[in-house]
Amino acid sequence: MQTTTLRVSEPREILALVPHRLGFRPRDSAVAVSLRPPRGEVGVVMRVDLPHLADPVDGPLLARTLVAHLGRDAARRGVLVLYTDRDPRGEHGPAQRAAEHVAEAAAEALGEILVWVVTPEGYLALDCTDDCCPPGGRPLRDLDSTQVGATLVLAGSAVADSREDIARIPAQNAEVRRSVARVRRRWESRRDQAVVTSVTAATRWREDSLLAWRAGVRLVESGGPGSGGAPWGRIEAGLADRRVRDGVLVALVPGTGDLPERCVRSVQPTAELDAAVGAAMGLILDPRVGVVPPERATSVHEQVLEAVVARGRTGEQAPALTLLALLAWWRGDGARARVLLDGALDADAEHRLAELLDDVLRAAIPPGWVRHGD
Repeated sequence: MQTTTLRVSEPREILALVPHRLGFRPRDSAVAVSLRPPRGEVGVVMRVDLPHLADPVDGPLLARTLVAHLGRDAARRGVLVLYTDRDPRGEHGPAQRAAEHVAEAAAEALGEILVWVVTPEGYLALDCTDDCCPPGGRPLRDLDSTQVGATLVLAGSAVADSREDIARIPAQNAEVRRSVARVRRRWESRRDQAVVTSVTAATRWREDSLLAWRAGVRLVESGGPGSGGAPWGRIEAGLADRRVRDGVLVALVPGTGDLPERCVRSVQPTAELDAAVGAAMGLILDPRVGVVPPERATSVHEQVLEAVVARGRTGEQAPALTLLALLAWWRGDGARARVLLDGALDADAEHRLAELLDDVLRAAIPPGWVRHGD
């Protein structure tokens, strides 16, 4: 995770940094920024919906949650950036209410919270009443000429135009999707036959589905997913099976060896297998042992899952989208995780893993590696 040392007296640098940290240009949002001692290093950057933070009932609780996370990040000071459609000064609207909720929540732990506003036309300090922040704010072009912005752009950092764009997965062309659909239907037919034939046949189908996942990983590692239907149709059908999905989930974690295969071969859960799966998940979730996701392997896994979504049935990709959301959350990209998970829940509101991850995101719980210092 990249950090940039900024002084509180440099609001332009903070405002220029926020979209790069989020990966998109916020709209109708409130963003809390942690400033760590001793030199005002930017730490955690958290975005919430502005109407939610301004809500008279839910807003104060959300504000306390934001401040608690700043505290866990060892913040000495904090900055609140409000993204709204117009200059909010002179009215007691959502921006003012959101700022009041955060100010009240932070008063004891952090003292005064600096509040800045970014509109489509300009940026301004919420409490500024003199010429330094004219009506409508200072011009946004000032934010394009900051040292932080220039450094990040040169480093290859890109900012999407909207929150939805950070999780957009374009569908493949019709010919590729038809090829994948044919493979998927054959694989689903084989599953249905295997289930009524014997436990052995069903287990073999699951093993072969996991082999399809491994084949997809090798394809991406060797240069790209290609245009054929295999193994993508098999992966799509396999992920609909809970045991195959759990095997793939474990395969996302480094150092699990043959545990994915053991997951799909198991006819009945055992204490030993449950303990092994729990230990693997602990590397994602547990602050005592949590690890940073391996950059190369995680990128490959994301490309495999995106290939499944791009080639599969539109609106029916809850398993792949949920796993993508999990990987995004594990990397610390909560914004992308939220959008992907919303897509998964739209496809299947009762998908169990999606429901569990939804609880984690709503509670603003970071992955284990982030919480090592708690």
